[in-house]
Amino acid sequence: MISVNIMKFIADEMLGRLAKWLRILGYDTVFVKNIRDAEIIRRSIIERRILLTRDTLMIKRKGLKNFLFISHDHTIDQLKQVVNELRLPQPDNPFSRCVVCNTPITTYSKEDACRTVPEYVCNTQDVFGYCQECKKIYWKGTHYAKMLKTIEGLFIR
Repeated sequence: MISVNIMKFIADEMLGRLAKWLRILGYDTVFVKNIRDAEIIRRSIIERRILLTRDTLMIKRKGLKNFLFISHDHTIDQLKQVVNELRLPQPDNPFSRCVVCNTPITTYSKEDACRTVPEYVCNTQDVFGYCQECKKIYWKGTHYAKMLKTIEGLFIR
């Protein structure tokens, strides 16, 4: 049984790309490699996260209530499954989380970004984001339009 008012996720180690895309959509999504089933279930309960898994044995364990078994192999199909089964609305804050570590992205000045990013990026971009945890700098590069199109395609019902 899934409680859809909880919109935080934890993904098992088979779903790293799905976790990345949920972060792109703006959802708080934990992804930890090499975690035991009991620990991921414990974290899902304590942190009130929906567990996303492809592990049929895990979903049979006692105490697991908020989970979604992911039946697809391909990332975009997995993402469509999550969006459709949980009836997720189109996000109004995509690209707001670090795809690497899940930390909310903060605004970063062009001046600070230009000390690190390639010169071409500095000359062609004005808006930057920054992850305070892993120190990654974000901007709307050539992949941005393609990602937006993918996001829009998820919410056509």
